[in-house]
Amino acid sequence: MIRFLARRLALTVLILLGVSLVVFLTTKLIPGDPVSTLLGPYSTAADRARLVTTLGLDRPLPVQYVSYLWTLLHGDLGRSIARQEPAADVVLPAFANTLLLSGFAAAVAVTGGVVLGAVAAFRRNGVAAHLVSAVSLVAVSAPQYVVAVALIVLFAVQTRLLPPGGISSAIGGGGPADLAQHILLPGVTAALVPMGIIARMFRSALLDVLSQDFVVALRGHGLPPRTVLLHVLHNSLPSLLTISGLQVGYLLGGVVFVETVFTWPGLGLLIFTAISERDLPVIEAGVLVSALAFVLINLAVDTAHAAIDPRIRA
Repeated sequence: MIRFLARRLALTVLILLGVSLVVFLTTKLIPGDPVSTLLGPYSTAADRARLVTTLGLDRPLPVQYVSYLWTLLHGDLGRSIARQEPAADVVLPAFANTLLLSGFAAAVAVTGGVVLGAVAAFRRNGVAAHLVSAVSLVAVSAPQYVVAVALIVLFAVQTRLLPPGGISSAIGGGGPADLAQHILLPGVTAALVPMGIIARMFRSALLDVLSQDFVVALRGHGLPPRTVLLHVLHNSLPSLLTISGLQVGYLLGGVVFVETVFTWPGLGLLIFTAISERDLPVIEAGVLVSALAFVLINLAVDTAHAAIDPRIRA
């Protein structure tokens, strides 16, 4: 197990290096001049040349990248151009809000996907299975922004049961009950696609295990249905862990539309705003933090997978 973890950690470091390189090169290709943004339209050529030298933009790209890595290793994510404060102070609170929304959406997606997938597998010849298949197909196919607008119109505009956006009420907000009201609509919207995917994949995994010979042998030995069910679920766990881990990682980086429509102050909305402002340090820091979280989630999933299935460790 230690060797397995060492290999995964080494691979994680290589992936993060690759992500940092892609982010660094991508920001160099984004239209816009950060020097002009910092100095304004009335700066002189001498001011521009001085700032270019200070920022190291006159050095070769490999040297700039090494310097960029060195600052990252020291925990320095740069300084926001638009806000004139450390990028970490801007990105980390937004990332905490994204974690909150993604955690709620992940709980809804995994719970709903497991229940729907189990119903579709164990009642595969009944009406419930066809209904579950239809629900999961709609959940995967429906665009998030369409679902978001429909939920806002239904629950915020017509019935006024839930707030249309934000993370807390402007007056008297901030408590757990207020947070629960604000997170419900964006959380459900973000959870629909992962829930549909998990339901369909978990159903396929269960049906594959149910068709294997050992299940027939267990039933032939007269074991109780509950014991057989536990064996089936145990053998389906690796597939469930893999697909759930991928979908949770998707939530961290795929809730941009949801955060934008519901004005949820998370990392997706922050990066969307930073792109329009050409705030390159915030874009770089946001993408790197999101990539780090995604890689760590996959590392945790691989570790849990190896703990359940000894063949993975080999």
